[in-house]
Amino acid sequence: MCIRDSSFSSTKKTTFSDVFSKKIVSLAKKDKRIVAITAAMPHGTGLDCFARTFPERFFDVGIAEANAVGLAAGLAKKGLIPVVAIYSTFLQRAYDQIIHDVALQNLKVIFIIDRAGFVGEDGPTHHGIFDISYLRAIPNLVCLAPKDKEELEDMLEFALKIKNPVGIRFPKEEAYFLGKREKIEFAKAQILEEGEDLCIVALGSLVKEALRVRASLEKEGIRAGIINARFIKPLDESMLRKLANKFNIIVTLEEGVLEGGFGSAVLEFYEKENLLGKIKVKRIGIKSEFPTFAKREELIKLYRLDGNSIFEDLVRLLKKELLWQR
Repeated sequence: MCIRDSSFSSTKKTTFSDVFSKKIVSLAKKDKRIVAITAAMPHGTGLDCFARTFPERFFDVGIAEANAVGLAAGLAKKGLIPVVAIYSTFLQRAYDQIIHDVALQNLKVIFIIDRAGFVGEDGPTHHGIFDISYLRAIPNLVCLAPKDKEELEDMLEFALKIKNPVGIRFPKEEAYFLGKREKIEFAKAQILEEGEDLCIVALGSLVKEALRVRASLEKEGIRAGIINARFIKPLDESMLRKLANKFNIIVTLEEGVLEGGFGSAVLEFYEKENLLGKIKVKRIGIKSEFPTFAKREELIKLYRLDGNSIFEDLVRLLKKELLWQR
């Protein structure tokens, strides 16, 4: 077993980065094509463990994210499978290389987008709230967000099986398991709970909040369906059509800016299908600004992305739509 650092103890909370760290080492033992690249973030991303296990297959290019992605493209061209682990906020620096060097050639590079969403006390420079918007417009790139730690492991295995470049985003948070582990299928969302009155389509870290909202709504006699989106790009279009046939109100949840985000992608799909006159789409996410310094859980509440705040906002929506009869 690879101990990540000398401060490790059995009481240390396991983060999503830790889950990735352990899983990528396990996968690399089975597939010698896997190499890992980072940009001066070996410990933060969990690749320090990979580096100690496979020193000849690990590359730290220093504070040069563009070089990291350019290197990954070259290695992929030679038949290797580069796993590039960079914080969401710093991956922005390699946008040109993601488009021209990787996506344009449809090269098999796996982007591990750590610190996606609110980061906490590191403040405005580190919050990873723009990656959904800046990545989902890129052709060939497949983007995912796991609901829990087991799904992160499954998404890593899935990424190795497909030919496209893949981005997997996850938060700086203690890892957890929400249950209902199901196989990842290309562009397929997951039904977690059936409903009748409205449907919440949640992405990644906000799936657990969606489940809390459902429990609160159920106490008030409102049955909400819960969908674990899984895929940011491509969307599960078949699922979205079914939801539009069943529900009048569809709510999207994401820990990212609303402009150009996951909810916008859903809106764009329904506009293309001429369904916006039939349904109402409520997007919940982060408004366009640079969030301040605060603990992650405080920022979640400040931006009303916690279960209680979302419940309150949906109650107001339901009253406005005359679906709240209390």
